[in-house]
Amino acid sequence: MNSTQLRQQLRAGKTVFGTLIVSPSPRWPEAVRSCGLDFVFIDTEHIALDRAQLSWMCQTYAALGLPPIVRIPSPDPYAATMALDGGAAGIVAPYVETAGQVQGLRGAVKLRPIKGRRLEEMLQGNPVEPELDTYLKNGANDRLLIVNIESAPAIKALDEILAVPGLDAVLIGPHDLSCNLGVPERYDHPDFLGACETIFLKARAAGVGAGIHFWGEVEHQARFLKLGANLLIHSADITLFKKHLEADLQAIRQAAGLAKETRGVHAEINI
Repeated sequence: MNSTQLRQQLRAGKTVFGTLIVSPSPRWPEAVRSCGLDFVFIDTEHIALDRAQLSWMCQTYAALGLPPIVRIPSPDPYAATMALDGGAAGIVAPYVETAGQVQGLRGAVKLRPIKGRRLEEMLQGNPVEPELDTYLKNGANDRLLIVNIESAPAIKALDEILAVPGLDAVLIGPHDLSCNLGVPERYDHPDFLGACETIFLKARAAGVGAGIHFWGEVEHQARFLKLGANLLIHSADITLFKKHLEADLQAIRQAAGLAKETRGVHAEINI
Protein backbone atom coordinates (compact mmCIF):
# COMPACT_ATOMS: atom_id res chain seq x y z
CA MET A 1 0.00 0.00 0.00
CA ASN A 2 1.20 3.53 -0.72
CA SER A 3 0.20 6.81 0.92
CA THR A 4 -2.47 7.60 -1.68
CA GLN A 5 -4.12 4.21 -1.20
CA LEU A 6 -3.99 4.56 2.59
CA ARG A 7 -5.66 7.96 2.37
CA GLN A 8 -8.36 6.58 0.06
CA GLN A 9 -9.01 3.66 2.42
CA LEU A 10 -9.42 5.96 5.39
CA ARG A 11 -11.72 8.31 3.54
CA ALA A 12 -13.82 5.41 2.24
CA GLY A 13 -14.34 4.03 5.74
CA LYS A 14 -12.20 0.95 5.21
CA THR A 15 -10.41 -0.39 8.30
CA VAL A 16 -6.63 -0.05 8.36
CA PHE A 17 -4.11 -1.34 10.89
CA GLY A 18 -0.74 -0.09 12.04
CA THR A 19 1.61 -0.31 14.99
CA LEU A 20 3.97 2.07 16.75
CA ILE A 21 7.58 1.55 15.74
CA VAL A 22 10.17 2.63 18.30
CA SER A 23 13.27 0.78 17.13
CA PRO A 24 15.45 2.27 14.35
CA SER A 25 17.23 -1.09 13.87
CA PRO A 26 17.92 -1.85 10.18
CA ARG A 27 16.65 -5.42 10.75
CA TRP A 28 13.26 -4.27 11.94
CA PRO A 29 11.53 -3.18 8.68
CA GLU A 30 11.82 -6.58 7.02
CA ALA A 31 10.34 -8.27 10.10
CA VAL A 32 7.50 -5.77 10.34
CA ARG A 33 6.78 -6.08 6.63
CA SER A 34 5.45 -9.62 6.98
CA CYS A 35 3.02 -8.91 9.84
CA GLY A 36 0.00 -7.84 7.79
CA LEU A 37 0.09 -4.13 8.59
CA ASP A 38 -1.24 -1.37 6.34
CA PHE A 39 1.08 1.36 7.68
CA VAL A 40 3.51 2.15 10.48
CA PHE A 41 3.25 4.87 13.11
CA ILE A 42 6.47 6.62 14.11
CA ASP A 43 6.28 8.91 17.12
CA THR A 44 8.67 11.83 17.58
CA GLU A 45 6.59 13.47 20.32
CA HIS A 46 7.58 10.96 23.00
CA ILE A 47 10.37 8.94 21.33
CA ALA A 48 13.91 10.31 20.96
CA LEU A 49 14.53 10.05 17.20
CA ASP A 50 16.68 12.55 15.34
CA ARG A 51 15.91 13.77 11.81
CA ALA A 52 18.41 11.45 10.13
CA GLN A 53 17.03 8.36 11.92
CA LEU A 54 13.49 9.43 11.17
CA SER A 55 14.21 9.97 7.48
CA TRP A 56 15.94 6.59 7.18
CA MET A 57 12.97 4.87 8.81
CA CYS A 58 10.44 6.70 6.64
CA GLN A 59 12.25 6.00 3.39
CA THR A 60 12.71 2.32 4.24
CA TYR A 61 9.16 1.59 5.35
CA ALA A 62 7.73 3.48 2.38
CA ALA A 63 9.90 1.41 0.01
CA LEU A 64 8.48 -1.76 1.61
CA GLY A 65 4.89 -0.66 1.01
CA LEU A 66 4.19 0.50 4.59
CA PRO A 67 3.40 4.23 4.53
CA PRO A 68 5.07 5.88 7.56
CA ILE A 69 2.78 8.20 9.52
CA VAL A 70 4.84 10.45 11.80
CA ARG A 71 3.60 12.17 14.93
CA ILE A 72 5.39 15.47 15.26
CA PRO A 73 6.34 16.95 18.67
CA SER A 74 3.71 19.71 18.56
CA PRO A 75 0.99 21.01 16.21
CA ASP A 76 3.60 23.13 14.45
CA PRO A 77 3.41 23.54 10.65
CA TYR A 78 7.20 23.82 10.41
CA ALA A 79 7.64 20.52 12.25
CA ALA A 80 5.16 18.98 9.82
CA THR A 81 7.14 20.12 6.79
CA MET A 82 10.37 18.72 8.26
CA ALA A 83 8.79 15.29 8.76
CA LEU A 84 7.40 15.33 5.23
CA ASP A 85 10.76 16.40 3.83
CA GLY A 86 12.26 13.36 5.53
CA GLY A 87 9.89 10.99 3.77
CA ALA A 88 6.80 10.80 5.97
CA ALA A 89 3.64 9.75 4.14
CA GLY A 90 1.64 11.88 6.51
CA ILE A 91 1.71 13.55 9.89
CA VAL A 92 -0.18 13.28 13.16
CA ALA A 93 -0.31 16.52 15.11
CA PRO A 94 -0.66 16.04 18.89
CA TYR A 95 -3.18 17.70 21.20
CA VAL A 96 -5.06 19.76 18.66
CA GLU A 97 -7.95 21.76 20.11
CA THR A 98 -8.94 24.32 17.46
CA ALA A 99 -9.83 24.51 13.80
CA GLY A 100 -7.25 27.28 13.47
CA GLN A 101 -4.48 24.84 14.38
CA VAL A 102 -5.74 22.43 11.74
CA GLN A 103 -5.81 25.21 9.13
CA GLY A 104 -2.15 25.96 9.82
CA LEU A 105 -1.29 22.29 9.46
CA ARG A 106 -3.35 22.07 6.29
CA GLY A 107 -1.16 24.76 4.78
CA ALA A 108 1.99 22.78 5.62
CA VAL A 109 0.70 19.38 4.50
CA LYS A 110 -1.81 19.96 1.73
CA LEU A 111 -0.64 23.22 0.17
CA ARG A 112 3.12 22.70 0.22
CA PRO A 113 5.39 24.20 -1.00
CA ILE A 114 3.43 27.47 -0.72
CA LYS A 115 4.54 29.63 2.20
CA GLY A 116 4.36 33.13 3.60
CA ARG A 117 1.75 35.68 2.58
CA ARG A 118 0.65 33.65 -0.44
CA LEU A 119 -0.18 30.74 1.82
CA GLU A 120 -2.12 32.96 4.21
CA GLU A 121 -4.19 34.27 1.30
CA MET A 122 -4.91 30.77 0.06
CA LEU A 123 -5.97 29.57 3.49
CA GLN A 124 -8.40 32.50 3.58
CA GLY A 125 -9.98 31.20 0.38
CA ASN A 126 -8.44 33.50 -2.21
CA PRO A 127 -8.59 32.12 -5.78
CA VAL A 128 -5.67 30.12 -7.18
CA GLU A 129 -4.43 29.83 -10.76
CA PRO A 130 -5.77 26.62 -12.40
CA GLU A 131 -2.32 25.17 -13.07
CA LEU A 132 -1.18 25.74 -9.49
CA ASP A 133 -4.48 24.42 -8.14
CA THR A 134 -4.07 21.16 -10.06
CA TYR A 135 -0.45 20.84 -8.94
CA LEU A 136 -1.33 21.30 -5.27
CA LYS A 137 -4.30 18.92 -5.36
CA ASN A 138 -2.20 16.19 -6.96
CA GLY A 139 0.43 16.54 -4.23
CA ALA A 140 -2.16 16.66 -1.46
CA ASN A 141 -3.47 13.24 -2.49
CA ASP A 142 -0.10 11.72 -1.53
CA ARG A 143 0.13 13.24 1.97
CA LEU A 144 -2.08 12.53 4.98
CA LEU A 145 -3.16 15.04 7.58
CA ILE A 146 -4.23 13.50 10.89
CA VAL A 147 -4.76 15.25 14.21
CA ASN A 148 -4.90 13.90 17.75
CA ILE A 149 -8.12 14.52 19.66
CA GLU A 150 -7.08 14.28 23.31
CA SER A 151 -9.20 16.66 25.38
CA ALA A 152 -12.68 17.90 26.19
CA PRO A 153 -12.02 21.24 24.41
CA ALA A 154 -11.04 19.30 21.29
CA ILE A 155 -14.30 17.33 21.42
CA LYS A 156 -16.25 20.57 21.87
CA ALA A 157 -14.56 22.01 18.78
CA LEU A 158 -14.76 18.77 16.80
CA ASP A 159 -17.38 19.94 14.30
CA GLU A 160 -15.25 22.94 13.35
CA ILE A 161 -12.10 20.77 13.21
CA LEU A 162 -13.77 18.23 10.93
CA ALA A 163 -14.95 21.01 8.61
CA VAL A 164 -11.37 22.01 7.70
CA PRO A 165 -10.70 20.90 4.10
CA GLY A 166 -8.03 18.27 3.64
CA LEU A 167 -8.27 16.62 7.05
CA ASP A 168 -7.93 12.87 6.48
CA ALA A 169 -8.44 11.42 9.97
CA VAL A 170 -8.64 12.11 13.68
CA LEU A 171 -6.77 9.92 16.15
CA ILE A 172 -7.58 9.50 19.82
CA GLY A 173 -4.70 9.58 22.27
CA PRO A 174 -6.34 7.49 25.00
CA HIS A 175 -3.96 8.25 27.85
CA ASP A 176 -4.18 12.02 27.49
CA LEU A 177 -7.91 11.93 26.78
CA SER A 178 -8.71 9.81 29.82
CA CYS A 179 -6.66 12.13 32.02
CA ASN A 180 -8.30 15.24 30.58
CA LEU A 181 -11.72 13.73 31.24
CA GLY A 182 -10.77 13.12 34.88
CA VAL A 183 -10.71 9.31 34.63
CA PRO A 184 -6.99 8.60 34.16
CA GLU A 185 -6.26 5.25 32.47
CA ARG A 186 -9.82 4.04 33.11
CA TYR A 187 -10.38 2.88 29.57
CA ASP A 188 -13.60 1.04 30.45
CA HIS A 189 -15.16 4.12 32.06
CA PRO A 190 -18.45 5.21 30.44
CA ASP A 191 -17.22 8.80 30.08
CA PHE A 192 -14.14 7.68 28.18
CA LEU A 193 -15.98 5.22 25.95
CA GLY A 194 -18.74 7.74 25.31
CA ALA A 195 -16.18 10.34 24.24
CA CYS A 196 -14.53 7.82 21.92
CA GLU A 197 -17.83 6.93 20.30
CA THR A 198 -18.70 10.59 19.79
CA ILE A 199 -15.36 11.25 18.11
CA PHE A 200 -15.58 8.16 15.90
CA LEU A 201 -19.14 8.74 14.75
CA LYS A 202 -18.73 12.45 14.07
CA ALA A 203 -15.57 11.88 12.07
CA ARG A 204 -17.05 9.04 10.03
CA ALA A 205 -20.18 11.10 9.32
CA ALA A 206 -17.93 13.86 7.99
CA GLY A 207 -16.15 11.44 5.66
CA VAL A 208 -13.00 11.55 7.76
CA GLY A 209 -11.14 8.54 9.15
CA ALA A 210 -11.38 7.89 12.88
CA GLY A 211 -8.84 6.01 14.93
CA ILE A 212 -7.14 5.25 18.21
CA HIS A 213 -3.75 4.02 19.37
CA PHE A 214 -4.28 1.33 21.99
CA TRP A 215 -2.21 -1.39 23.65
CA GLY A 216 -4.80 -3.34 25.67
CA GLU A 217 -6.41 -6.73 25.20
CA VAL A 218 -7.65 -7.81 21.80
CA GLU A 219 -11.29 -7.70 22.93
CA HIS A 220 -10.85 -4.12 24.12
CA GLN A 221 -9.36 -3.06 20.81
CA ALA A 222 -12.16 -4.76 18.88
CA ARG A 223 -14.60 -2.70 20.95
CA PHE A 224 -13.22 0.51 19.47
CA LEU A 225 -13.78 -0.80 15.96
CA LYS A 226 -17.37 -1.68 16.89
CA LEU A 227 -17.82 1.85 18.26
CA GLY A 228 -16.92 3.25 14.84
CA ALA A 229 -13.14 3.45 14.50
CA ASN A 230 -11.62 2.48 11.16
CA LEU A 231 -7.98 3.19 12.02
CA LEU A 232 -6.33 1.11 14.72
CA ILE A 233 -2.74 1.49 15.85
CA HIS A 234 -2.08 -1.67 17.83
CA SER A 235 0.46 -1.43 20.65
CA ALA A 236 4.17 -0.85 19.92
CA ASP A 237 7.16 -2.93 18.94
CA ILE A 238 8.82 -2.59 22.36
CA THR A 239 5.59 -3.45 24.21
CA LEU A 240 4.90 -6.50 22.06
CA PHE A 241 8.50 -7.69 22.43
CA LYS A 242 8.34 -7.39 26.23
CA LYS A 243 4.93 -9.08 26.44
CA HIS A 244 5.94 -12.12 24.41
CA LEU A 245 9.39 -12.43 25.95
CA GLU A 246 7.89 -12.49 29.45
CA ALA A 247 5.28 -15.07 28.39
CA ASP A 248 7.89 -17.31 26.73
CA LEU A 249 10.24 -17.21 29.72
CA GLN A 250 7.42 -18.04 32.11
CA ALA A 251 6.37 -20.98 29.89
CA ILE A 252 9.96 -22.25 29.74
CA ARG A 253 10.31 -22.09 33.53
CA GLN A 254 7.06 -24.00 33.99
CA ALA A 255 7.99 -26.62 31.37
CA ALA A 256 11.35 -27.14 33.06
CA GLY A 257 9.74 -27.53 36.49
CA LEU A 258 11.35 -24.40 37.88
CA ALA A 259 9.73 -22.36 40.59
CA LYS A 260 6.85 -20.29 39.24
CA GLU A 261 7.73 -16.66 39.50
CA THR A 262 7.10 -13.38 37.78
CA ARG A 263 10.08 -11.24 36.99
CA GLY A 264 10.11 -7.65 35.90
CA VAL A 265 7.26 -5.21 35.89
CA HIS A 266 4.61 -4.97 33.20
CA ALA A 267 5.10 -1.80 31.21
CA GLU A 268 3.05 0.13 28.72
CA ILE A 269 3.81 3.07 26.50
CA ASN A 270 1.07 5.52 27.41
CA ILE A 271 0.92 7.93 24.55
